[in-house]
Amino acid sequence: MTNNANKSSLFSGVGGIVIAGAVVGLISALLVKMGNPGNMGFCIACFLRDIAGTTKLHTAAVVQYFRPEIVGLVVGAMAMSIVSKEFSPKGGSAPFTRFIIAAFVMIGALVFLGCPLRMVLRLGGGDLNALVALAGFAAGILVGIFFLNKGFSLKRTYTVNKAEGFAFPVALVGLFVLSLVVPTLFVVSEKGPGSMQAPIIMALAAGLIVGILAQKTRLCMVAGIRDLVLFKDTKLLIGFCSIIIAALIGNIAFGQFNLGFAGQPVAHSAHVWTFLGMLVVGFGSVLLGGCPLRQLIMAGEGNADSAVTVMGYIVGAAFAHNFGLAGSAYSAENPVGGPSANGQAAVIIGIIVLLVIAFANSKKAKN
Repeated sequence: MTNNANKSSLFSGVGGIVIAGAVVGLISALLVKMGNPGNMGFCIACFLRDIAGTTKLHTAAVVQYFRPEIVGLVVGAMAMSIVSKEFSPKGGSAPFTRFIIAAFVMIGALVFLGCPLRMVLRLGGGDLNALVALAGFAAGILVGIFFLNKGFSLKRTYTVNKAEGFAFPVALVGLFVLSLVVPTLFVVSEKGPGSMQAPIIMALAAGLIVGILAQKTRLCMVAGIRDLVLFKDTKLLIGFCSIIIAALIGNIAFGQFNLGFAGQPVAHSAHVWTFLGMLVVGFGSVLLGGCPLRQLIMAGEGNADSAVTVMGYIVGAAFAHNFGLAGSAYSAENPVGGPSANGQAAVIIGIIVLLVIAFANSKKAKN
């Protein structure tokens, strides 16, 4: 029993988070080498957007594909949580509020063109625009921490039956299998990022590995900065850095490293909106209790609130593309790229909505 405890402690310590981060970074670089879009070995926002597209929730033809990595992440987390006896079906903590927050987090991420995980992978690929995103992300987390210190809470969760805990993973796997068995029910991009795909088996295996490691180590982009500020705990931040270093090494090895602001894959240089979009992501993710990657992992652990959050991301992605809110990448016609006027307005509205939610759910504000 002592040996098992020591192994668990070692795996969940700093060494474990370094290994997990390194594996995520290297696998991400490999997925790009094998066909995924540049600096997009893993991107929760982009991949959920692609799933929204392939299921016809939006009609943007260039971003439609059922990403196996998402399925692997959830199944890997579920399997690891069951093995380690951490599968814990629960829910009931302000589900609709979480849904709204998640939708705006997704809109903010798609204005930037990436979630927090893709942000660090872009840094590892040499994309300096991600430094602006990191500054906005950190600023949003600090705003969220301000409200945590004011007593912000979406209230407690409640234990639910196991069927509720398994509902999201089973539904996701079922939909994925359906996409393979009856592909005519779905649409798949013939050009653009959605058409750039690593082999299905490899993508699924990569997701499983990352899902297992992320579940065991509690890997979270938001928690790294949040825990440093609140508790002076650097453990998760070290995992954050480990991803960047490993992705950097992998991208250099595969000839994918490109240092600079211009000419980056699926990116733009509208820095004001990059900053503000990722501020929404950081702020909203603190209110939700974790970044998009962490929410997927918790959904795999049986957390129904996280499952609702993921559905909020998917609907947010559909809105972003149906209403022209997402940022546009560089093009000959638009060498800077960035969001439309609609997207800019959505970011400002998102900040206002998050402030209202944060204030309304802070105990000290009510007092």
